[in-house]
Amino acid sequence: MPESRVQRRRRFLVCEPRHFAVQYAINPWMHPDNRVDAGLAQKQWRSLIRAYRSHGHTVESVEPVPGLPDMVFAANCAVTVDGRVFGSLFHAPERRPESTHYDTWFKASGFDVYRPESVCEGEGDLVPTGRYVLAGTGFRTTREAHREVQEFFGVPVIGLTLVDPYFYHLDTALFVLDDGPEENIAYYPEAFSPGSREVLRRLYPDAVLATREDAMAFGLNSVSDGLHVFIAPGATALADQLALRGYVPVPVDLSELHKAGGGIKCCTQEIRS
Repeated sequence: MPESRVQRRRRFLVCEPRHFAVQYAINPWMHPDNRVDAGLAQKQWRSLIRAYRSHGHTVESVEPVPGLPDMVFAANCAVTVDGRVFGSLFHAPERRPESTHYDTWFKASGFDVYRPESVCEGEGDLVPTGRYVLAGTGFRTTREAHREVQEFFGVPVIGLTLVDPYFYHLDTALFVLDDGPEENIAYYPEAFSPGSREVLRRLYPDAVLATREDAMAFGLNSVSDGLHVFIAPGATALADQLALRGYVPVPVDLSELHKAGGGIKCCTQEIRS
């Protein structure tokens, strides 16, 4: 019998893809010569927001800014733990102005924002699990930023090395299924160095392991509330595994946003207060 799962209501910060486009290439998914349907991107994004709200989650928005086409990927702007906000310093110059607009939103909402000294891309590479912050490096966020995060939050930071450029952020290769007493994750092992795979195996012996096909379908760029998993519809084998474990997959198609290398989690910053 599948295990009984418990939903935890979440508070999410998002940004409408009003100005979404692929104007430059900073990861293998991005090809500026490929046509982007901005209207379809907005329609798909709105379906994600409806899915969150229909499942009881709170969704708040940052106003999109012309000239910042990747602002829709709110997860990269910061990471919050216990009401404390650790901001971002993007690797790509094209994205660095985004940080100011997100910082402004957080400050207006009553949060103090720590500005990192090292390159750090928020929840793209920093994944709070409950006990730890899992921290990716190899393509964007630096190991120096991992040290800053640990000093700021006082939470153990587990460094993980990414080795496949298609999984340039940790949140494209791993997501948290449950951050409660039954803390667990899903991940694609081959996205990580051998040592990092062993670390994950030791920490999460019961983790859900994804295939490359599901990972390439953005199946690991998912959001779980402990019961429902908002997941790319193409990640069918992963969804089946999750259902067998008592989770309820909620397919949401963000295929137009995949053209910039982002999916459900990339569009979703969780505010943990």
